[in-house]
Amino acid sequence: MNQHPLWTHVEEAQERFKALSDRVWATPETCYGETASVAAHIEELRHQGFRVTESLAGIPTAVMGEAGAGGPVIAILGEFDALAGLSQKADVAVQEPLEAGANGHGCGHNLLGSAAMLAATAVKAWLEETGTPGRVRYYGCPAEEGGAAKAFMVRDGAFDDVDIAVTWHPGSIPGLMKGSSLANARVDFSFAGKASHAAAAPHLGRSALDAVELMSVGINYMREHMPDEARIHYAIIDGGGISPNVVQAHAKVRYVVRAATAPEMLTLLERVRKVAAGAALMSETEVSDKVLAAVSNLIYNAPLGEVMQRNLDQLGAPAFSEMERAYAARFQATLSEDDIRAAYRSMGLEEEERKPLADFVVPGTAPTVQMGGSTDVADVSWVVPTVQMWGANHAIGTQLHSWQAVAQGKSPAALKGMVHAAAVMAATAADAMVDGDLRARAKADLARRVGPKGYVSPLPPNAVPPIAEMA
Repeated sequence: MNQHPLWTHVEEAQERFKALSDRVWATPETCYGETASVAAHIEELRHQGFRVTESLAGIPTAVMGEAGAGGPVIAILGEFDALAGLSQKADVAVQEPLEAGANGHGCGHNLLGSAAMLAATAVKAWLEETGTPGRVRYYGCPAEEGGAAKAFMVRDGAFDDVDIAVTWHPGSIPGLMKGSSLANARVDFSFAGKASHAAAAPHLGRSALDAVELMSVGINYMREHMPDEARIHYAIIDGGGISPNVVQAHAKVRYVVRAATAPEMLTLLERVRKVAAGAALMSETEVSDKVLAAVSNLIYNAPLGEVMQRNLDQLGAPAFSEMERAYAARFQATLSEDDIRAAYRSMGLEEEERKPLADFVVPGTAPTVQMGGSTDVADVSWVVPTVQMWGANHAIGTQLHSWQAVAQGKSPAALKGMVHAAAVMAATAADAMVDGDLRARAKADLARRVGPKGYVSPLPPNAVPPIAEMA
């Protein structure tokens, strides 16, 4: 089978990007606080000769690197944010944090950004080698985990002149990402009451913490009466202090509201606001809310999906070694049968034989399975034809946002899967660069799917990136 011309460039450049991935893994930073991670990405972009734009869309930890001239613009999207509370020692198959309570790369974004930049670097080398007109861009995007950075970047025009966008996400089984995601909003509800002595004069106090708890009760009763695919989660950000003998005069709770589409999500959010108002009424407190972030549902692009599937089929699965399989088996032993079944079913497959690592590619004929989570890639997909894939990086059954994902994040198998994803993305980007008919069909497919109204940002008009609140 003929090798795609981009794959040689991926192979030649891979070692620096494996090192970049490991470097970002070692400095896990969360939502809008990715200063060391973006610095590492900027350093590598400059080393590779990209034209670099820092603080893209006014976000200090967003960066864009561009190479080439004329022709179409192909974007390859990367991320590098981590998750709070998921610190874990590398390669250790028991839960053992490096630092208790610290961050960890439980979603594999150290791999995600490095593979995307590797793919962009390979396309850059190919453009220079062939003299093909076109521009490739690497977008280093922060705050995917709850900060909706790409939604702000879309709103502020960072993708206005992009023709095609390509990306991926680490996982355990390589395949095309065809399903939609859930739209969501992240909203802080702040309650203000009146402090008083909880024993001597409780009747004079009005508890903001009571309001938070009453809101939780109301939301729990609402769950029966919302669409099946909708989700609502919450975390108490401010409980009003640590003194139980003081009636809490202030409290804050953060809600994530998800639904199948942005309009459905915004409708559900209005119902959540009514529950908050009811909680304030019952507790005689005042409530205000602030939308920190919001993202749309993902739009699949069929013409681009066909090309990415073709490249995935041509490349095949990563060639994992017996040592890598044995390594993965140690982590798979920490997983439940449900974890492993869920990994197959999330790709539209049934488990036929227990394997620690995927030595197969999900066929293009596999049923489409809707994603249960959310991503700010979705907002890009509403304005630019976008295609993405799942990688083969972890033992089959490894759940994202878990200590097992963190522990495997520097393994030879994870890095081999990272390079594999870069090869598929680079080939897909190059195919889109030279095929005007593909770009036209991709844009027509997007226009059909978004409909005459086009993209409407789920962000309030006055929203700004919640850097202070979340960094």
